[in-house]
Amino acid sequence: MKRQLGLKYRLDPTPQQAARLRVLTGHARFVWNHALAECLAARERGERVPRYATMAGWITAWKRQEATAFLTEAYTDNLQQKLRDLDTAWRRHFTPGLAADAPRFKKKGKSRDAIRFVNFPKYCRLDHRRVKLPAGLGWVRFRQSRPVEGKITSCTVGLDGGHWHISFQVEIAVEAPPRHPATAAVGLDMGVAHFAVDSHGMPHAGRNSFRQLEQRIATAQRRLTHKTRFSQNWKKQKARIARLHQKAANVRRDILHKLSTTICQNHAMVAIEDLRVSNMTASAKGSLAAPGKRVKQKAGLNKAILDQGWFEFRRQITYKQAWRGGLLIAVPPHHTSQTCPECGYVEAANRLSRASFCCQACGHADHADVVGARNILAKAHEQLSGQALPVAPVK
Repeated sequence: MKRQLGLKYRLDPTPQQAARLRVLTGHARFVWNHALAECLAARERGERVPRYATMAGWITAWKRQEATAFLTEAYTDNLQQKLRDLDTAWRRHFTPGLAADAPRFKKKGKSRDAIRFVNFPKYCRLDHRRVKLPAGLGWVRFRQSRPVEGKITSCTVGLDGGHWHISFQVEIAVEAPPRHPATAAVGLDMGVAHFAVDSHGMPHAGRNSFRQLEQRIATAQRRLTHKTRFSQNWKKQKARIARLHQKAANVRRDILHKLSTTICQNHAMVAIEDLRVSNMTASAKGSLAAPGKRVKQKAGLNKAILDQGWFEFRRQITYKQAWRGGLLIAVPPHHTSQTCPECGYVEAANRLSRASFCCQACGHADHADVVGARNILAKAHEQLSGQALPVAPVK
């Protein structure tokens, strides 16, 4: 079987190459926005959203128009790949069950600028610590922190936190995953005070990377407001803010990778709650006619949830368990913290506080997060066997 991997490295372009990359990413961003405007106009007319086969012809027409003749300086493959991404975004939006948002316009400085090269090894080549890219870029050095193994199918160059990075998508032929060497199973209850608590009673602390840098980011943003817009000092300050956000993201990703790897190595089955993070972090401000309540408290909770990286954690466990031959089971989150793991009695009064649980029927007492993790694991076993155990009715 073939396994697809993304290998990301820091790119070290010369000033001339960096300037050329900015031009190429700017062209790709313009094509995305221009094509998206055409798609939205078609929807307003009651027509279907054009597919890639139709959008690809727009590039030739735009190059012949005087207002958009600057696209002749772009690399056509980059523009075509950007339209493929737009077509994929529309298909995800219209696919039932995915609940993906409609594509949005990309703004310079706020959206991630990236371009993709697909002509390996015809126009793109790899030579140890440098890669040859078309579109007038030539050989570009990168920091090879790990070997690039497998067949390279494409590479993506993007700007993250003020630095250029290159990601190689490779295909590696591997054998079918064997049976997971471990035999243990674990349930994980996600939280804010503790990032996760497992069914063995072990808490796993999160890093709260954004909260640790929040004050520095706020100070940097205040300084930005005192600078002339688009001046050199304003651009330098914008770059400082971007680096702080990138540092928080890197710390969060590092912690999640270490924790997910440890859990997947030691457990053949991992059970988690099927959480809808987007719904959980929706704003509570309401409207002018019906204003929300406890808006500030809800905003703080939303920030704390998003700082944990629950979805990224689930994504990492998904593919790491698949590589090792393990299982990841997502169970419904209903009443996991209100059900007694000993007698199955369900009652809202069982959970006395955020951390305390005491069954009103049998008197079993434990930490509420541990109870939730045990119930999540029990639900996973029931879901795996297809036989639900009887529980007391919900009060």
